[in-house]
Amino acid sequence: MASSLIHGQYVICAVTADGVADVIPEGAVYQEDGRIVEVGPLADVAARHHPDEVLGSREHVVFPGLVNSHHHVGLTPFQLGSPDHPLELWFASRLAARDVDPYLDTLYSAFEMLESGVTTVQHLHGVRLGPATRVREVAHRIIQAYQDVGMRVSYSYATRDQNRLVYEADEDFGRRLPPQLAGEFGRWIEGQRIPLEDHLRLFVELWEYYGQNTQERVRIQLAPANLHWCSDDALGALRDHSDRYGVPLHMHLVETPYQKEYAWRRTGTTALRHLDRLGLLGPALTLGHGVWLTEDDVELVARTGTMVCHNASSNLRLRSGVAPVTEFLRHRVPVALGLDEAGINDDRDMLQEMRLVLRLHRIPGMEAVVPTPAQVFRMATQGGAATTPFAERIGTLAPGRGADLVLMPWRDLSSPYLEPGTSVVDALVHRGRAASVETVVIAGEVVLRGGRITGVDKSARLAELAAQLERPRRPEEERRRQLAEAIFPHVQRFYERWLDPASREPFYRANARR
Repeated sequence: MASSLIHGQYVICAVTADGVADVIPEGAVYQEDGRIVEVGPLADVAARHHPDEVLGSREHVVFPGLVNSHHHVGLTPFQLGSPDHPLELWFASRLAARDVDPYLDTLYSAFEMLESGVTTVQHLHGVRLGPATRVREVAHRIIQAYQDVGMRVSYSYATRDQNRLVYEADEDFGRRLPPQLAGEFGRWIEGQRIPLEDHLRLFVELWEYYGQNTQERVRIQLAPANLHWCSDDALGALRDHSDRYGVPLHMHLVETPYQKEYAWRRTGTTALRHLDRLGLLGPALTLGHGVWLTEDDVELVARTGTMVCHNASSNLRLRSGVAPVTEFLRHRVPVALGLDEAGINDDRDMLQEMRLVLRLHRIPGMEAVVPTPAQVFRMATQGGAATTPFAERIGTLAPGRGADLVLMPWRDLSSPYLEPGTSVVDALVHRGRAASVETVVIAGEVVLRGGRITGVDKSARLAELAAQLERPRRPEEERRRQLAEAIFPHVQRFYERWLDPASREPFYRANARR
């Protein structure tokens, strides 16, 4: 692999835990074989090295590759016909989604991520369960797409062993359905079942196939899907596998008030306290969403070193609430950012997501502490890196780290005027646009040059994806669409009167009601 020197008017190296940005004016990064060798003033770095290629100029900003810490699919649910229902109803509407080629589907979202500066993605695979042999085939195609486009991926298959549609046993829900619909639902459920042993075997097989997490750009980890989807036996087994294989876990938790209520009904305490009883909390665990954590929960998250991935767009779109990010920051909880199924503009634009997060948590009051641009930038870089098996390799620009960098023209942030002395990190978070991402380097390889993907013919692949979806629905897809339409009102009735008014509010500050 060639060596390169990447330089700019500003090189953003990292943001400290206190929100202080380490920026080198007229700086440069020198890398060999995908590893950063030196970071410093351009004059010093250039004098010591003779690179094969020089990237950037004195008119660029150089910053670490961004990390999308919570991602699922390519074509968005909206594109596949599922409106932004509240999450629990959205699950039912998603049954109608068409089957999409997993390789092309993954490329579609990878293109959008790369074009907004995302270099690493945490791919939480959960679409179309069962059997495990099919999941394995799809997993390889998903990972191949990331390999072809050049991204780093931390892949996991979300473990579910119960409550596959609503927050009760599949059999109990099925018994209340009309007989014909119950039969259709039962057949669908049977097609989703994967024994816990097969889930664990699938993880081990993938972990071994991809080099036991020693490959440069592919890592495998574990994902207990959510409390309502996992029995205590499953959670304990995943905890043990995490310890045995040294891999992190990423788990959806209390995304909605209905999930908060489910936890109380099942465990008599909060979902987080239950995970603590089971020994899951700690630096190896990332909680996806965490919208309805209580104030005591947040303190426990902080004490145990557990991390949180904030998915602002998803929570807004599906009416889940607004996570108490100001409380997370006050307690120094490590926070990452995820785009989930899609961002606020139905795409995967991490620059825009950072801006949304910055604006969303500006609570009233002159004494209130709100996220700063530097803190939000840290969430999208170091915070995200910490949630993956790449933690020691990505997220900052420093010697020994992977050479994952993004270049953007400074003029796109500062034109036609920007007050001298304005922080470059502030300018990037306030004004950065995906259209301005000019060059992306991953492990020393240029994977986006001049705004164009280098490793895959984007236009040809998108045309192929569109052509596949022009065909009529297959009989299986049509049956699933009819099932979704028929079962939707029954799911809606299931949740009637689940919540009392007190359990819905407040949804912005830490959601302490009990």
